[in-house]
Amino acid sequence: IQPLVIGSNADALAVMAALDAQGIWVPAIRPPTVPAGTARLRISLSAAHTVEHVQRLCEALQTASGA
Repeated sequence: IQPLVIGSNADALAVMAALDAQGIWVPAIRPPTVPAGTARLRISLSAAHTVEHVQRLCEALQTASGA
């Protein structure tokens, strides 16, 4: 599991929704599970994921974050 700290709940939920719209499931983890101000995405990687899967995720994260 690779956490990606986003910060605010709203931002984490927005990135989660943007990824979901692209067919990528990465849940947002928010308080009280994590400290306030540290909402994050929970990226679960496995040996079943290909290099292409990871590249697609990276590209989707850049798009979702506006980078």
